[in-house]
Amino acid sequence: MSLIHSFKLVLAPPHPAGKPFLVAGAVVAVVGLALPYTAARIIGVLAFLFVLFCFYFFRDPERVLPADDTAVVAPADGHVVSVMQVAPPAELEIGAEPRWRVAIFLSVLDVHVNRMPVAAQVTKIAYHKGQFVNASLDKASDKNERNALALRLPDGRTMAVVQIAGLIARRILCHAREGASFAAGERFGIIRFGSRTDLYLPPGIVPVVRVGQTMVGGETVLAHL
Repeated sequence: MSLIHSFKLVLAPPHPAGKPFLVAGAVVAVVGLALPYTAARIIGVLAFLFVLFCFYFFRDPERVLPADDTAVVAPADGHVVSVMQVAPPAELEIGAEPRWRVAIFLSVLDVHVNRMPVAAQVTKIAYHKGQFVNASLDKASDKNERNALALRLPDGRTMAVVQIAGLIARRILCHAREGASFAAGERFGIIRFGSRTDLYLPPGIVPVVRVGQTMVGGETVLAHL
């Protein structure tokens, strides 16, 4: 990765979901630094640092899809913590047959924007309340708060992508709606402050990634249809 590309990644414009945090932090920073009191100025400095962190956390860089119409791209940045065959979430009603699932853990340092893995239509969205255990653990797929999307490909096959809250993350945002169609790599949501994204491939499709591999949302190829 070139130095210029690294700067572009760090300085990418923030996602709209970060606006409330950025505005609130900026107001506190300005007021705190303007007051002639030591305690107020300390708060102002801390608020300024918080604004810088939010600019970094909510960054939303542009991504370039691979030149391969059969590619299934990563729905999130992060690293792979699990590759195994399991049944998709029952609430999506896309069958109980085990299929390959790739689980991606997002630390607070990763880009947290979620992207569509393929061109598909959202057929069902199911929100499930749950716990907030460490998202890197395998049990997070079943135990944690999650938002699951069932996807139908143009050829009729089904997939699923699941946004999962983590130990720190407490807010899953999804602007996708049932019946809406998305292009591959298109943004559909974000999870605030550390999380996990699971991708359930169509039956019979085998992933081409391994545990520990680093993912770039919208660019890294996870499988081929």
